[in-house]
Amino acid sequence: MHEIGVLFEVVKTVEKFAQENNVKKIETLVLQIGELSSMVPRYMKNLYPAAIEGTILEDSELEIQVLAANALCKDCNKVFNLITNKGICPKCNTANFDILSGKEFFIKEIVCY
Repeated sequence: MHEIGVLFEVVKTVEKFAQENNVKKIETLVLQIGELSSMVPRYMKNLYPAAIEGTILEDSELEIQVLAANALCKDCNKVFNLITNKGICPKCNTANFDILSGKEFFIKEIVCY
């Protein structure tokens, strides 16, 4: 379970941002996690309280936005969701595609008091 290590790094990044911008308290942290990333949103949510204990993020809320795993079919140029369609283009039934999105992991927003 590598999510806890990633969360600790996110906390460090947010604390650095807060220090540089004279922020005293964080209300909400918004992360964007792609469907194909190695991060499991449920684990991130469950581990968040332990990762923020004793930090400027203590008592903050974690919001996770899941980004769709979209691909572009190289044969027919259709954009489709890889998960929903199990890696097969729904228009031409091929598995010849380029991944457009879904591997991301971003700090999207830091809501401060």
